[in-house]
Amino acid sequence: MGKPDGKEGINAPGTQTTMSHPFTTLGVPEDLIRGITELGIMTPTEIQRQAIPFLLKDGGDLIAQAQTGTGKTAAFGLPLLTKIDPQLNAIQGLVVAPTRELAKQIGKQIFRFTKYTEKMFVEVVSGGDPMDKQLAALRRPTHVVVATPGRLLELIKRKALSLDAVRHLVLDEADEMLSMGFKKELTEILALTSARKSTWLFSATFPEEIDLLIKDCMSPKAHSIQIDQAHVVNRDIKHLFAICPRSEKTDFIAEFLKRRKDERGLIFCRTKAGAINLCTQLASLGFLIDVLQGDLTQKERDKVMRGFKKGRFQYLVATDVAARGIDVDSLSFVIQHQLPEQLASYYTHRSGRTGRAGKKGVSLSLIEPKEKWKITQLENELRLSFSEYR
Repeated sequence: MGKPDGKEGINAPGTQTTMSHPFTTLGVPEDLIRGITELGIMTPTEIQRQAIPFLLKDGGDLIAQAQTGTGKTAAFGLPLLTKIDPQLNAIQGLVVAPTRELAKQIGKQIFRFTKYTEKMFVEVVSGGDPMDKQLAALRRPTHVVVATPGRLLELIKRKALSLDAVRHLVLDEADEMLSMGFKKELTEILALTSARKSTWLFSATFPEEIDLLIKDCMSPKAHSIQIDQAHVVNRDIKHLFAICPRSEKTDFIAEFLKRRKDERGLIFCRTKAGAINLCTQLASLGFLIDVLQGDLTQKERDKVMRGFKKGRFQYLVATDVAARGIDVDSLSFVIQHQLPEQLASYYTHRSGRTGRAGKKGVSLSLIEPKEKWKITQLENELRLSFSEYR
């Protein structure tokens, strides 16, 4: 990616608001403030309030427990850009993410932050995209790379890029990368960035493998942040539940969709087989719908997402892993066909697909009579209030 077009001068967008902008108190420089103001980023989230001042001032190793949807990209992206020397034609910042969709989302956001800065170049390299285009892009000056693990190592083997000058490494959704089998690749990436000054690790959960990774690659004095889940949930979302026997869920969802008419939504299932089955049943009832699940090839996933974003079908059924990085505007609702096994963290991820950009949204969970306790648990852990849908 090159540099966004910026407008210089006293009347440029954002100029009048930088001094009073809440991010100014966190230490974010004026040129970046102008960029995020245009993006409508005005109120820091909890992870941003805690991470940005530390990363700007100290910049050492950071371990942050934070869910998807907490504003992590700005939390590490803004400090990362302040560490870049635009005059040095080398990759100085590296962000590693588990999926192509998430990598592109991160790269796009960081790129937008640079609109009013001195020229800095951000490239995304991920599996599923044409290799020749990535090779050509990397011949240009590049300061920050956002990558998926496999494609990054493939390009290094082709000598298309070097990590020798990387000083700051970000591992985003580290638990997902390990659960997807990227342990070997991460170990190799850590070895190739041995000259780095800091590692910033973000993870929703901390299984044993994450603890071992932290011990192997990070300072024992690493700064630690843990975000209370109550700070994560979007307050523009109305949370509903309906008691529904499993055998009646498809009919219940069909009736719900008929009531919502022209609105668009996302339906989460716990398994690949369940997602495919539900999509098939709803399609047979005449609904414009498709499915996103882990057995699809990257090409097939891209086709489904393009169709959904362009409105070729109204609804999307998805599994949790397949839905990582989904960022679609104007989704009016999310339906939980079943609640996730990792209850609080995945519920936050799922429900956060609606109610975006200041709009209102609905999250509806279908539960069997014996599962009512799960709603109570979510209310307690996330400090939410659920209403029964009738």
